[in-house]
Amino acid sequence: MDTVQVLPGSVLRHPGYLNFAASRVLSSLSFQCIAIAMGWMIYDQTHSAFALALVGLCQFLPMVVLTFIVGHVADRYDRRRIGLVCQLIEASTSLSLAIATWQQWLTPAGILVAVTVLGATAAFERPTMAALLPNIVPELMLQRAVATTTSMQQTAFIVGPSLGGLLYGVDPVAPFAVAAVFFAVASVNVISIRMQWRPAKREPVTLTSIFAGVSFIRSRPVVLGTISLDLFAVLLGGATALLPMFARDILHAGPWGLGLLRAAPAIGALAMSIVLARRPLRSSVGIKMLAAVAVFGAATVVFSLSTNIALSVCALLVVGASDTVSVVVRSSLVQLLTPDEMRGRVNAVNSLFIGTSNQLGEFESGMLAGFMGPLVAGVIGGVGTIAIVLMWTRLFPELAKVRTLKG
Repeated sequence: MDTVQVLPGSVLRHPGYLNFAASRVLSSLSFQCIAIAMGWMIYDQTHSAFALALVGLCQFLPMVVLTFIVGHVADRYDRRRIGLVCQLIEASTSLSLAIATWQQWLTPAGILVAVTVLGATAAFERPTMAALLPNIVPELMLQRAVATTTSMQQTAFIVGPSLGGLLYGVDPVAPFAVAAVFFAVASVNVISIRMQWRPAKREPVTLTSIFAGVSFIRSRPVVLGTISLDLFAVLLGGATALLPMFARDILHAGPWGLGLLRAAPAIGALAMSIVLARRPLRSSVGIKMLAAVAVFGAATVVFSLSTNIALSVCALLVVGASDTVSVVVRSSLVQLLTPDEMRGRVNAVNSLFIGTSNQLGEFESGMLAGFMGPLVAGVIGGVGTIAIVLMWTRLFPELAKVRTLKG
């Protein structure tokens, strides 16, 4: 077992953390980069919105199907090795896409197969890597580590699509080739992580053990309340899925305005995560999380009612910033309140909740906007988010009593 010396100060100086962060950022950057390329390519070949919908479905279904298997695997085996295998598969898939594009072999069916493979590896990689972080940094640095990682990943979310589009414009092979290299470098970093880890006792694989993550969450009101709050807030407050409609029909901003609107939440999230990495939340974190979700809802309402692009951008900056407070608190609480031998299964369920809320939130917003228009859909979503916060303060009074994340 590797030993880790605890160092004061910045989490960036902690042994193993830089390798972890590099692996997460490079993997996120690669996913964003090739997602843009695959989306453009399949639409260019088919000119079908249905084909684009299939891309989303092929990403989402593996996560739903594999959730409980993923959690069990992450709690039984070295999480670094799981991350290594996932990233090597992702690198191989990206390289295959590059070769197929170069040789003009790539068909829509081939793209969907690749998306499914990448969706399956992401279903394993993301909760496993989330469960790995508390094995790298001490508990007192966990909130700072979560915030720092969030800021780095938000940067990847901003840079990745632009990089993918730029590389695709140079040569359609380029985004896949670059992603393959990034995934390979990420795999080197993940296996180089220094950590304290003891193999968990390999309990027999039973239905009880597979669904233990769900049972654990249900038995912990703070964990259940935190995860479900995020689920319903994102489900209702998904006005950002309607950005093309707002940009064209309400703000009359054109493509440049849409790009600005899409970037604003990520920029707000990046700014807030940098603040939280430097000045972690020290007290009344439960109340601050609830307040942040309420602000998220209020900013969604402001965005929905705005007819001025400057105000809309400001509202979306607040949406991203307030969401980041909720993300950091939720991630830290889930990690701190979950025993290490359960973190894989609990993080797998948490990852499923997040993915479900994002996908269903976009669907709900789109359907509501189709019937009532984007403005009404956005206002209903924002007001609904605020109502959820008020309901959760009564259903889960333990949330408001959470004082500290020990950060």
